[in-house]
Amino acid sequence: QVQLVESGGGLVQAGGSLRLSCAASGRTFSRYAMGWFRQAPGKDREFAIGISLNGASTYQADSVKGRFTISRDNAKNAVSLQMNSLKPEDTAVYYCAARSGPWSRLARDYDYWGQGTQVTVSS
Repeated sequence: QVQLVESGGGLVQAGGSLRLSCAASGRTFSRYAMGWFRQAPGKDREFAIGISLNGASTYQADSVKGRFTISRDNAKNAVSLQMNSLKPEDTAVYYCAARSGPWSRLARDYDYWGQGTQVTVSS
């Protein structure tokens, strides 16, 4: 069982930056690939960025490539999302998710989810 708690959301102007954090419970955090998904009002939840079990590989949706960076610290059971050059279209609830096994960009492949944190980018 893994519990995930996100923090760091808020309101930012276009072009600004935010850093989201996700704290995970449990002793086997290193066995989980991690991903950040987001869901805007009236839209489906979509993959934003993911990271492999050991942090050696990261994967980004085209919409965030070059602007978002994901990192993890397995010793601290934590994963972070650094978001730069934010755009109004980045406005969404952001969710941290954990998958037992290899990384995936499909939400249905993830086993555990956080409660989400709101990110609002004003124009």
